[in-house]
Amino acid sequence: MSTQKYIRLPPLSSFERLSSECQHNAEKRTGREVAIGCPGSCRASTRVGCTSGYLSTWPAHVTSQVIQQGRRHTSGGEIRNHGCGDEFGGPVGKPRFLEQLESYLKKELQALDPQRPKVQERKLQAYREVFGCFIEDFKTYKPLLCAIKNEYEITLAYLRDQIRELEPLSARLVVVSEQCEKRILGLREEERAEIRALKQERQHLLKVIENMKETQSALQTQVCCLQADLAAQYLMYREECDARKLLIANISSMSYGPDEEPEEEQEEVEMEDPEKEKLALKVCREDLTKAQVELNRLHAEYGDVVPRRDWETLDYTHKENLLKLETLQKDFDQMKAEYDTLLEVHKQVTTQRDSLQGELEGFKEASTPRPEWEQCADVLGGSESWAELSQGQSSQRRLEILLAELGGKTSEFFTGLGTSEDVPIYLRYEGQLKKHRLKKADVVRILKEVWKEKVIEDERRDESSNLPEFLRQHLESQYGEKAGEWAYSLVEGIRQHQKDDPVSLFNDILTGKVDESVYHGQTHLLSNLLKVLIHSDSTESGMLSVQDFRDYLKMAFPLKREQDIDELVTTAQAELDNNGESLPYQRLYTEDADGKHKDFLNLVKKQASTERHMYIAQLRTQLGGKGEVTVADLSAAFKNIDPSQDATTLDWVITMAFQIPQEELEQHTTQMDTELALQRLLAVDVTRAGPAPQQD
Repeated sequence: MSTQKYIRLPPLSSFERLSSECQHNAEKRTGREVAIGCPGSCRASTRVGCTSGYLSTWPAHVTSQVIQQGRRHTSGGEIRNHGCGDEFGGPVGKPRFLEQLESYLKKELQALDPQRPKVQERKLQAYREVFGCFIEDFKTYKPLLCAIKNEYEITLAYLRDQIRELEPLSARLVVVSEQCEKRILGLREEERAEIRALKQERQHLLKVIENMKETQSALQTQVCCLQADLAAQYLMYREECDARKLLIANISSMSYGPDEEPEEEQEEVEMEDPEKEKLALKVCREDLTKAQVELNRLHAEYGDVVPRRDWETLDYTHKENLLKLETLQKDFDQMKAEYDTLLEVHKQVTTQRDSLQGELEGFKEASTPRPEWEQCADVLGGSESWAELSQGQSSQRRLEILLAELGGKTSEFFTGLGTSEDVPIYLRYEGQLKKHRLKKADVVRILKEVWKEKVIEDERRDESSNLPEFLRQHLESQYGEKAGEWAYSLVEGIRQHQKDDPVSLFNDILTGKVDESVYHGQTHLLSNLLKVLIHSDSTESGMLSVQDFRDYLKMAFPLKREQDIDELVTTAQAELDNNGESLPYQRLYTEDADGKHKDFLNLVKKQASTERHMYIAQLRTQLGGKGEVTVADLSAAFKNIDPSQDATTLDWVITMAFQIPQEELEQHTTQMDTELALQRLLAVDVTRAGPAPQQD
């Protein structure tokens, strides 16, 4: 019988050296074979010339006991050990390198703080470092173990990217689920309220029925009492009647004698025989008893019966509630189906988007990028100017046109105009100032920032500041010592993009051609229209029917003519590509990349400007061709054409026309040229407050 012995190996760091020594010792022996196994369950045998033994590393599942190897008898009766010898015998213990790795891993894991974020990644890093040390020391299988480790790292990175990509979709799904849950809870609350109302109505009807039953019972008791009294009175009456008739008969017989009784009296007595009357009375009493029994039976059988009219009312109400419940259930099922459909469509769109994104990336890598010629518009005076120059031209010709146009614009510096009083305050700089070539989007962005900061500053100071002075302060606060460069660059950008309405209006206000109230009037006009539309949207869906949109336009602009309202509705439909369906009105307030409004809002501002000019034209007509006017004349003319104008606004308009403080308005008696006053009024935001007293 053969026996086997497992011998203990040194630490893993000297594993290969031990294998080489075993192989060298085994070569000195004859007919032997030693198989060296790897740690764990893997047993990779290495033929080294030993024929009877296996050399194994320290197994993790074996304790420090020594297992004897089997021995095998040879043909000559000799017992031979099934191993490489006894030089490796003895108790089994952990390798020193394994103990070092376990000690290091235990220390690293104990040093981790579970409360800190990303503790799992730090824990994984500790295991990664231990595994790296193991790979570095295990020279023989290092390539394979490194490949396995790298594959795991690639897979972890790929899964992290997948999780990062799916997080926005998860958030969106949570938002949609919350919205649907809110709508479902709202429907359930409405249903509960209706059921609660029906239950209250049912309780009320039950109380009414109980009261009616009590009233009926009381009335029935009264009827019974009255019937008993009536029977007693009837019995007394019959008895009195019979007694009276008997008394009359006796008196008659006593008066006339037994033989002289009149014939008529005898006939009457015969007709009113007491026995017959008693028999009739008995029959009547029996009939009365039968009627009373029948009445009691009917009362017992139909006492708890609900009146047919009440039953029909309750049945009709119950059917209505069932119909409402079915309708709500159908709406809920439809909403759930739409929600599921949207989820499916979202998944399909996401898949299609990823596919198209991959194709786009492939096309970008494979194709040659074309120049974006539209960027030249910001340098050459706007989109229209560049379109006229490059219409139908080849790429080579466009390049030549661009170089020719930039030939005279190669200067990289501005020359300051100085600090004299005749130079605008925002341009009072000296020396050479670097030129910043601003795009249209940059110019529009700076102008919006200026308007925003100015409105905040005016509200804080409770008075309107001068735009040129504020522009200089704003640029100095934003750019410090380079404020002059940005001021001249901004003015150059404004000059290049004069065709854009926001830029043109800012330039007119900056140069004093138009009063700042025109800008604030336009802003208030557009914001007021949006507030009216949002307030009128009871469903908060952002959609309005064409008729509702027309009605709300009339509400926002009560003084507009019908043709103006029709023009606004037509423009809105054309801009939204609508064919009579609901209008997504909020999309009318979107801006393009250059910050320009679209056709609808431009038409609103254009109509407001036209109405202001018509208003001033009516004022000119009312003045009757006067060459000069006074404060009283202008005030009387305004009151005649616009009686609804309040006194505060009227005083402000007159001060803008005469360019005097409001405190000196009453004492001012000097006349002014009429055309000059009207030109000043055209430069401010003057609007009609109410309908004209007489429509032309």
